[in-house]
Amino acid sequence: MIYTAMTKLAMKIAYDAHNGQLDKCGVPYIYHPIHLAEQMKDEISVCAALLHDVVEDTDITFEYMAEQGISDAVIESLRFLTHNNSVPYMDYLQGIKSSGNQTAIAVKLADLYHNSDITRLDSIDDEMIARINKYRAAINILEEH
Repeated sequence: MIYTAMTKLAMKIAYDAHNGQLDKCGVPYIYHPIHLAEQMKDEISVCAALLHDVVEDTDITFEYMAEQGISDAVIESLRFLTHNNSVPYMDYLQGIKSSGNQTAIAVKLADLYHNSDITRLDSIDDEMIARINKYRAAINILEEH
């Protein structure tokens, strides 16, 4: 992972925001954005990966992150990555793809690959199979040229 003043700030915001949250397997949620961030190649994408679920899953806002020192480039990517539940999921993905925002696309692909990794799961039920199939369809949308 790249360590800069802004990535350290993003780590702190993500850690505080997700403190106490668990993923579907009971593992502290913070490991998911850290896993994504470790795959990213630059400061902007590392920060976007760390913060990709913060606005969607917590009370923290884009404005708060900007006030703390998160750059406009990161926040722009986060706006594409944050799913508004009033938008159908596949339309949301098309929005990321059509945005041309390479950071948002890279982070979302890493997110989808990690979320569809069945080795993370203790058990697989019909609901999980449906979710994994949805993620695989989403990957196909983002990887189409």
